[in-house]
Amino acid sequence: MAQTPFDLVVIGSGPAGHRAALTAAKLGRRVAVIDRAAMVGGVCIHTGTIPSKAMREAVLHLTAHNERHVYGAGYAVKHDITMSDLTARSDHVIRSETAVVENQMRRNGVAMFFGDASFLDAHTIRVVRGQQVIDLEGHNIMIATGTEPARPANVPFTPGRILDSNEILTMKDLPRSMIIVGGGVIGCEYASMLAAVGVKVSLIEGRNRLLEFVDDEICEALQFRLRDTGVRLRLGEKVASIRFDGNSVEAELESNKVLRADTLMYAIGRQGATDKLALDRAGLSADERGRLKVNEYFQTDVPHIYAAGDVIGFPALAATSVEQGRLAACYMFKQLVTTDRPSIFPYGIYTIPEISMIGQTEQQLTQSKTPYEVGLARYREIARGQLIGDPNGLLKLIFHPHSRRLLGVHAIGTGATEIIHIGQAVMTAGMPIDYFVETVFNFPTLAECYKVAARDGLNRIRNSLTIDTESFQAEAVADSASTSGESGTSREAA
Repeated sequence: MAQTPFDLVVIGSGPAGHRAALTAAKLGRRVAVIDRAAMVGGVCIHTGTIPSKAMREAVLHLTAHNERHVYGAGYAVKHDITMSDLTARSDHVIRSETAVVENQMRRNGVAMFFGDASFLDAHTIRVVRGQQVIDLEGHNIMIATGTEPARPANVPFTPGRILDSNEILTMKDLPRSMIIVGGGVIGCEYASMLAAVGVKVSLIEGRNRLLEFVDDEICEALQFRLRDTGVRLRLGEKVASIRFDGNSVEAELESNKVLRADTLMYAIGRQGATDKLALDRAGLSADERGRLKVNEYFQTDVPHIYAAGDVIGFPALAATSVEQGRLAACYMFKQLVTTDRPSIFPYGIYTIPEISMIGQTEQQLTQSKTPYEVGLARYREIARGQLIGDPNGLLKLIFHPHSRRLLGVHAIGTGATEIIHIGQAVMTAGMPIDYFVETVFNFPTLAECYKVAARDGLNRIRNSLTIDTESFQAEAVADSASTSGESGTSREAA
């Protein structure tokens, strides 16, 4: 029996669904959220961002990876690291984060329903949990179900042996060796973590380099560090078949090479988690990867049904999903918003060492025939870099040689995902790199890298040390137009 209609029914309590629900509740709307009892907080908290980053922190702590440059390669907090050592930290963080989400929902009067959701019609969602069936009616629906690892039929997934990226967190013991298929973000992150604790890792990637969207110079630095920790990179190679003979996993490549290991993780692609929603009953359909198409207001083809987060595809980041959920709720209830969908946002890749970037790469600027110059700062030049024992870190500023406006910021090394936000603020404000030279940073900090990189870049264009005001103003106008979207910088949902 259906309950009194809600103003909003959200399917999924991950970053997008969580934020949409809280935003609507704070606007005084009656809100319900549906998720599985074991997944409050979504993939982000339970199988994706939080557990993998918690495992990374455990790896860094137990191996004393960041201390070895100072105390020697043999230094470690613990030498015989187990899988339980790594998961203990993630279990603690997952419990804490889940409690935070539950508490926020409760304090804001959001009704939580647990079970599997599917559409009965465009306004009604059925929630099934065991023998219990509840029908919820909503004036508006938000689909925020996220994604799940792709599991091709030709891959013989086997518990504990041939795994997807979710299942790796359930391993009882650390394997001696692992083959990772897929050199994307997930594959690279786990390859670096496992190699740091002594697992012999072979990473297979069909393209000739890892992380195709990352700046070439940063990617080269990562590949060097991975090889230095023992990761065997098989670039430009594709897997023809995967077999498990009961003792070891065997991956045969199209080049006829055969790799063997104790375990294999398949990490190529993720699918939108929409196959169980019965979308057709609501007049919707997903693409071949389970993703939903939305307009600029996050509306699907059915205007009162919205979607946000990873389920709508690019950029599929927890940080952008939060903002998408907030904006969708604002548009839904016709709240004036002062910004459009974020056009400038940072990426964080939690490999060892970590990588972060915002803006354009050298390769993109070259392709678009945009002139640019580069300024570099290496951690070994910075006192803080020496203090934290990371001489290999790098900060790279890409800027226009005439206006000196920032076009891109790229970092690899300790704290890269934190210091990137300084560049983000300056880029968003449209300021030239002169700001970094003229401002004062705490000493010793990694923020000083910006001052060193800016000086390095300005030295490269020393023959034009004054800002070309006409170019600066022209670029400011162009940038403003390109980032404001079709509807300007302030609008109300139709």
